[in-house]
Formats: sequence, C-alpha cells, structure tokens
Amino acid sequence: MVEEMESIKLPASPRDEVGSIQVNRLRQQGWLPCVVYDAQGQAQSLKINRHNFELLIRHHGSQNLILDIDIENGSARKVLLKEIQRDRIRDCVIHADFQVISMTRKLRVSVAITLIGEPAGVTQQGGILEHLLRTVEVECLPTDIVKTFPLNVTALNIGDNLFVRDLKLDPKFTLLTPGDIAVVTIQLPPAEEEVKPEAEAAEAAEGPEVIGKEEQEAAETGEEGKEKGAAEDKGKEKETGAKEKGKETKDKTKTKA
Repeated sequence: MVEEMESIKLPASPRDEVGSIQVNRLRQQGWLPCVVYDAQGQAQSLKINRHNFELLIRHHGSQNLILDIDIENGSARKVLLKEIQRDRIRDCVIHADFQVISMTRKLRVSVAITLIGEPAGVTQQGGILEHLLRTVEVECLPTDIVKTFPLNVTALNIGDNLFVRDLKLDPKFTLLTPGDIAVVTIQLPPAEEEVKPEAEAAEAAEGPEVIGKEEQEAAETGEEGKEKGAAEDKGKEKETGAKEKGKETKDKTKTKA
C-alpha cells in the first residue's frame, strides 16, 4: 500500500519587486518570493506568506508536494513544489520554485524508500543494517504521486540483501531506477582484533633475555682489561712526572754551580 499525497491551497499575490534590495525588503515584511514555471518554461513572479508556507511544509513535507496556488486577481493553478532555498545561517526558507503540472500528463519524480520492521539478522544475530539507497525515480500521473514506498526488512538475515526490484509497486508507477541496485543489506559487525593464544604463549615462554656463560665471561674479561689498561696508564703518568721532576732538579743544580 502507498500513501497518497494530498493537495493544499496556497494564496499568492503577483510580485513586481525584483533585485536583491527589494526582495530582501519583502522578506522583512513577512513575504516569501517565489516563481511559478509553466509547461513552456515561462516564469511568473509571486509572493506568499512565509510563515504560513513554513508551517505547511513542516506539516506536509516538501518532497513531491502538490499545491493549488490561488493567485490574487487570477485563477488557481495546480503546481508541484520543485525547490526551496534556505538561509545557510538561520535555516529559514528564502525562496521557492513551483512547476505547473497537467493532471493528465505523467511526471518523473523521486520517491523515498521507508524500511518497515526490524530484521532478524539484527535483533537475533547481532548484524548491522545498511540502508544503501534511499530514493527511487518513477514516472506517474500527478494524482498518483506518493510520499514513500515501503520495503519490509523483517525476514532479512545476515548476508541477505533487498534490491530495487523487490519493491512492490502498483502498476500505475513506471520504475525508472535499475532493478539490480541494492537498497538494504545486513552485514556482520566489524571483527575486533584479538591476540592469538599461540602468540601469547610464545611470548611467555621466551621470558626475559638471559646472557650466556661465554658472553658473561667475555663481558667480565672486557671490564678487567679496561681496569688494567687504566692502571697502566696511571703508572706511566707517574713515571713521566718523576722523570720530569728529576730533570728540573739537575738543571737547578747546574745553575747554582
């Protein structure tokens, strides 16, 4: 079953103000500037009550919204909300574009996919649901436009997938999105990296590094050699000092003589 979208009446007035200064002044007065395009691409500038429009899209949503724009001093026109622009800082609507539609001519629209139920692969097997595709493109009459297509995922187990072709659509919808594109999949949770028991046992068996007997003797011999060499150097320094002292004494004796 699909949920049909309702059509809403929206009062509008012709707009002569153009240019950023005049348009900003309109916004300050509570108006929302908008443009309506007809089938030939001709544009008509209008203004609507911004507060009422924001309440409308908050309640009905903005995707594929059909409206009856009732233009002051003119006739009502059936339109489709094509685009809204928002202020990047305040996130309020600052502009809207509408497309005049024919109730007897098919349109191409994007429709959201809503997942229904909780997969067994998630609730019972600990898997993770990945929603890969969130909208599909279809062709239909304006009166058949819907907000969403439901897709039941209750029976999915880990490793299972659902594709675009699994959507159960009424024959009045022509599916334009390729049927082999995956919509949802159930995956195993990412594995945590674990230290293997064999590696832990090997590290424990190795223990601290032990110096072998030969290595220890070589180290001790090296230390003894260093000490002996230091002692010999010290002895040589003493002998050299004694000789120099004796020489100085001889020189003094000759000088006195």
